[in-house]
Amino acid sequence: MPGWHEATEQLQADGTIQMVGIIQEQHPDRARLFMQWKDMGWPILVDSYDLLEVPVVPITLAIDESGIIRKRLRAVPDGALAASFVEETFGEAGAAAPATAPTVPDLNALVLAARASDEGRDWKAYGDAVAVWGGPDRIDDAIAAYEEAVRQDDDDGMTHFRLGVAYRMRYDGPRRRDSDFQKAVDEWSTALAVDPNQYIWRRRIQQYGPRLDKPYPFYDWVVTAREEIGARGEEPAPLVVEPRGSEFAAPVREFTADASAVEPDPLGRVLRDEGEFVEFVVVSVPAAVEPGGVVRVHLMSEPISETEAHWNNEAEPMILWVDPPEGWEVDSRAFTYPLPPEVVTKEQRTIEIEIRAPEDARGRSVTIPAYALYYVCEDVNGVCMYRRQDLELKIGIRR
Repeated sequence: MPGWHEATEQLQADGTIQMVGIIQEQHPDRARLFMQWKDMGWPILVDSYDLLEVPVVPITLAIDESGIIRKRLRAVPDGALAASFVEETFGEAGAAAPATAPTVPDLNALVLAARASDEGRDWKAYGDAVAVWGGPDRIDDAIAAYEEAVRQDDDDGMTHFRLGVAYRMRYDGPRRRDSDFQKAVDEWSTALAVDPNQYIWRRRIQQYGPRLDKPYPFYDWVVTAREEIGARGEEPAPLVVEPRGSEFAAPVREFTADASAVEPDPLGRVLRDEGEFVEFVVVSVPAAVEPGGVVRVHLMSEPISETEAHWNNEAEPMILWVDPPEGWEVDSRAFTYPLPPEVVTKEQRTIEIEIRAPEDARGRSVTIPAYALYYVCEDVNGVCMYRRQDLELKIGIRR
């Protein structure tokens, strides 16, 4: 986008053309930050569900004043856009379409039609409508509609993809369910299996996946953008969900395993937290690993709010120890989560690890034992303690 912006900046300033962008991002607020960073003020529309059904991006279209697509531009212009499009005559111009407000669909009529027909396409149509027009309070309805649509037509990759988008949206909002992130990855993986040529679906998985499968660092620019925006005296646009780990990670050509770490509790003497104070959720990206392939595991942990538990940050950081079975490799057996500066916090903590399957991996899945060590306190002024929680990292195997 910056290349197109620079090449057409004078035409925009003259009022000769109007730039408009459409993005298929899962998190559109990141595009807002990018636009602010690059000082690009033209409108950006959001199509997270890929309602346009485009398989690849970017697509650059030249549209005349009558609303007719005249050209598909393949490369950033070198100053020739005015001659090739703006000054070109395309024959008799059509009447410009009058400006109209979008028509809000009748959600009640759509759901009644879906129930009456009980066909996948009608549930999909209702899911599309409620996902776009229902607002965040109706994300559960969108998910339920897409779930019914894929139950009726399991070979519809686009519906699987949109169901994954809806799961991840719910995961990022106040209605989060612990399983939503993994379900999103599962649905994106199913969609890509149906149509492996879909660039957007593949990128959505790679965003959270292992470094060996990454084409580039997805959001490594965020830190620089904030610094440069702040240096201009501006407040950077806020992000709903901060990028982390895999979203910053650069691609690598080879998997490297490090088995040199010393196990922190080899005799298992640290007292166990049986899920009373801290809850752990494990997500594997992709949903299953091929023999010899690499999977990135996201391990999320959070103090349990019902018991008023919270992290104690006055001692050593959280440690995760992974003990892979024979033939399986991990990029590091010991991981630490850096302590925040505050003494008491309740944030979700995420540790990401990469695991490589052996070439002869068999079965449907493997369970990799692990455990976490951490300091946690009960209640507001309660006792603080050092605890261990034993974990199982279940990795699916694709045949």
